[in-house]
Amino acid sequence: MAREELTRLTGNGNGECNQNDCPNVYRTASGSIVVQGDVSDAFEPPQGEALVEIPESVLREAVRVLGW
Repeated sequence: MAREELTRLTGNGNGECNQNDCPNVYRTASGSIVVQGDVSDAFEPPQGEALVEIPESVLREAVRVLGW
């Protein structure tokens, strides 16, 4: 899946995160959520999965945009 196929819910281009290299939350066409963040080594996830860390503010922004 290409980034262009996702709806970006966070990071409106203001401030220090105006490129595609900051933590972000995206929504897919099917309605699932994709999270971009720093790799975390909190524990070893199952094969085919990964852990990422994102700031609470990014998650709050995504929830606000979704109206939850």
